[in-house]
Amino acid sequence: MTKYSVVEICAGAGGQSLGLHKAGFEHSIAIEIDERAAATLADNLGVQVAIGDVADENVWKPADFKDVDLFAGGVPCPPFSVAGKQLGSSDERDLFAWAVEQVAVINPRAVMLENVRGLASSRFSAYRQRVLDRLSDLGYVAGWRLFHASDFGVPQARPRFVLIAVKAEYAPFFRWPEPDSTKRTTVGEALVDLMAERGWPHAQSWAESANEVGPTLVGGSKKHGGADLGPTRAKEAWKKLLIDGKGVADVAPSVEAPPADVVMPRITVEMAARIQGWKPEDKWVFNGRKTAQYRQIGNAFPPPVAEALGRAVADALGKKSVGEGTGLGADLHDPVYRLLADAGRPVTMQEILVAYQRNDEAEVQQRLSEIRRDFELDSRERDGVEVFELGAFRGFVGQATHHRHEYFEAHRNKVS
Repeated sequence: MTKYSVVEICAGAGGQSLGLHKAGFEHSIAIEIDERAAATLADNLGVQVAIGDVADENVWKPADFKDVDLFAGGVPCPPFSVAGKQLGSSDERDLFAWAVEQVAVINPRAVMLENVRGLASSRFSAYRQRVLDRLSDLGYVAGWRLFHASDFGVPQARPRFVLIAVKAEYAPFFRWPEPDSTKRTTVGEALVDLMAERGWPHAQSWAESANEVGPTLVGGSKKHGGADLGPTRAKEAWKKLLIDGKGVADVAPSVEAPPADVVMPRITVEMAARIQGWKPEDKWVFNGRKTAQYRQIGNAFPPPVAEALGRAVADALGKKSVGEGTGLGADLHDPVYRLLADAGRPVTMQEILVAYQRNDEAEVQQRLSEIRRDFELDSRERDGVEVFELGAFRGFVGQATHHRHEYFEAHRNKVS
């Protein structure tokens, strides 16, 4: 297998790292803010891990890693999560735009960044368009796609929104990985051996009842969340699979444990890792105590999904095949933002309606309201007609004076 180099930011405990290694990538460096997760990654893969805020030049210098094959990562999710306030660029934790700017510094042949499904919503269409346009300016062909981990043999839904960008010469060779229904695995099938390892006589009957994929594991953060399976809605979903989601067990059910319909078992850390896509042959050992271990697992990118995406990128870099319709570079995510950005001047509502291809001014006003959340947008009257002019992006792209630096300094022990 041809080996390719990768720089990975916000690497966590190595879910994406492991998948990329299986796809033929080797780390030049990984960067992770959580010390426990960094230790897990370093101990299991032996890669160099820089520990700290990925945007801190004292932690690592992107310019030292010019011309790597792949720049990858899973930047913080809270700015885009529907479980939060979806503050986007106003959230001090948002690093997506910053990550895109590092592409200009590192000059990788390919880029792979993943995040939560919330980034795919209409709320962030202008944000996504800005990302695509910026990458295009840098000479890349890019695209977004939503993936469900359950389509790649992982026994949970776990939707993830993925950005892939490749230099133009590789775009004709890139194909998105396709879901494989033959790999679909239920929670029961994935965990039955672990549930039975201490002699629980009801493991098989439990597995037959737990015959669906599970909901998305929620790892939480240093500030919120602990060793349980998420909010009330998630716990109810686990309950339907006869799993007690109110905590994580130290060990599997014993030989004396009653049937699951009498007392539901809780999963162990090892079971959580299996649900997230780690396999027994990976022999992955998580650093820290139970809560820290579970948090690392719950926040990870499933290795099988990362492997499938990594193989697709590797095939493109190796120019292995040419196909029609690669899925990169074809989508227009926000025609209103695009018009405002390209015009370089004030534009009228009528011009926007034409670009948006709708005769609904209220709908356009809603789009403009959403754009204002991530960009400065001036509106004023000119010759009796309201005009709109796009201003600066509000997000963090590396500014030394950005307010995120004060936030990190004040909350360093709570950031994860």
